[in-house]
Parts: sequence; structure tokens; C-alpha cells
Amino acid sequence: MTSFAPDSIVLNRKLPLWYQVSQSLRASILGRSPQDPLRLPTEEQLAGHYGVSVLTMRQALKELEDEGLITRHRRRGTFIEPGARRAAPVRLLGSVDAIVAQQSGMTTELLDHGSASVPPELAEFFPEIDEVATYHRLRGDEKTGEPTNHARNYVRPDMAARIDPSDLVRRPMTKVLRDVVGADISRITDTVEARLADPETARLLHVPLLSPILHYTGVTYDTAGRVLDVAVIHYRGDRFSFTVTLDAT
Repeated sequence: MTSFAPDSIVLNRKLPLWYQVSQSLRASILGRSPQDPLRLPTEEQLAGHYGVSVLTMRQALKELEDEGLITRHRRRGTFIEPGARRAAPVRLLGSVDAIVAQQSGMTTELLDHGSASVPPELAEFFPEIDEVATYHRLRGDEKTGEPTNHARNYVRPDMAARIDPSDLVRRPMTKVLRDVVGADISRITDTVEARLADPETARLLHVPLLSPILHYTGVTYDTAGRVLDVAVIHYRGDRFSFTVTLDAT
């Protein structure tokens, strides 16, 4: 049986080392494969892996033990709790229907909506307009109610004029644009990157400040090549993984 192998990280000396190590281990535990063993390496082995002291390692493990992710037994070792949830995948399967399916199956709360100037970082997508409609939603696990991601959509005003905000509580934005507004969607371009939780994301998703998150940007185009919507979504890093399926044919 192979031993549990946590991801390596570059430690930031401006943050508590035990916190960074605990977050790395937490992500590794929740993102492990079903066949991975439940027993963790020894404190000394983990400390050597991360380049920290055994005392720092013990503090990191205590954080995970308090959270219920691991149990520690004298002389037997440290074990991952079998019930620790693995990360749900963020899958890019190559169709609009797949994107709609990915966005479904969650509870949704519309936090606010209105209009705003095009953010500078999105100006390339809306070169001919100055303002966009904005929608901010918080999504949660249907079974537990636990917040899993929060999303901001930036939509062309002519599209937004035909959107009833209440529709966004019941349907994903892609489905509203296609089935309610009648937009002729041709493609969606997705970008996913690793980031650290900012104060707003930490508060909304109930995660520690600067904990790992997945930052997703989805750009929806119509058949004329216009950008209809830019979705910016922050996913909890301990609840999601990123999976891409490529067709080799």
C-alpha cells in the first residue's frame, strides 16, 4: 500500500506556518482518491516534507483534528476520517448542456443585482459598451445548505432587459440566457486558476481568510461573436477539484 502523499507548497513567511501547512493538508485530504490509504505519514515525515519543525506540524495536525478530518492515536499513528468529504469536480465537458448541468443541483440566493461600469479587467470583453448589468449569487449544497461558491455575472444590458432576477434563483444564468432570453449561444470559454480567499469570499463561503479557492471565469459568446455574459465564480477549494476531459479523436 502506498503512503499518503500531500501536495508540496511554497511557504509564505508572512503567514503562520502551521496555518499554511494545515490548509495544504486539508486540501490534500479532501481531494484524495478513494483508493488512497487513510493513514498519514508520521509527524517527523510530514515536518520534513513541508520543511517545518515538528512543533509546527503538531499544531497544524491539531487544527485538522479539531475539525474532525483526522484522528490521532498514540503509538498507532494519525488517520484520515473515512467520512471526510472528497472534493466535488468542476468538469469542463465541452457542451453548453454540460455547463448548465454543472451549475444545477445547488441552492441559490440572489444577493444583489443592478448596473455598473464595466470592470477594467473585463473591458476587453465589452469594448463597445460602458455599463453592464450585474448579478451576485451565493450557491450552497442542496443537502447541507453549506455555501460552496459565489458568482458574479456581468451581462450585456440588452440581454439583461429580458431577465427576471427571480429566474436566477431557479435557473443557472446560461439556461436563462438560452431558454428564457432566447440568446443564440455558440460557445463558452472557461478559465480556472488557483487563488487565495479575499475577505468577501472568506465571509460568504465560511472559510479562513487566504485559504485556497478556485477562481473561475466563464465567457459566453453568441453566434455573432459578441460576449453576452462574463461569469466570475469563486469555489471553495476544499469542496471542488478541476477536471478537464479531452476527446483524442
